[in-house]
Amino acid sequence: MSYEIVLKRIYSPAEREDGARVLVDRLWPRGKRRESLALTEWYRDASPSTLLRRQYHQGEISEAVFAARYRGELRDDPDCLIPLMRHARRGRLTLLSAARHLDNSHLPLLQLALIEALQQEDTEDATPASPPCYAHLGHDDSSPQG
Repeated sequence: MSYEIVLKRIYSPAEREDGARVLVDRLWPRGKRRESLALTEWYRDASPSTLLRRQYHQGEISEAVFAARYRGELRDDPDCLIPLMRHARRGRLTLLSAARHLDNSHLPLLQLALIEALQQEDTEDATPASPPCYAHLGHDDSSPQG
């Protein structure tokens, strides 16, 4: 199945085709009132930890280290993706952030993690949980099979 997960700055105007609009930042965006954002949800649990965000923004770690550690945080808490996966299964999901440059933020990493988690779940759902039952074929379990 194909999923439409798009990235957008919180400061961009809301559009009807945005679908579910979820702010995925730990901090509330400066100068914005909740009513003006047309948010579906403010979901902090899938955003980078405060320590990781601070280290990255203060230049203490590189973008590559940030990306690796953030992927590790998501891997260590896979349940944090579930609410976002539910939104994505219902239709278009717009992930929002106050970051100036979305390409250098956590959103592309989160988008990829969500798509991978959704595809993995789809694959698992397509695989039978147990062997098929052949009872409907009329075999008698008491007769020897040879």
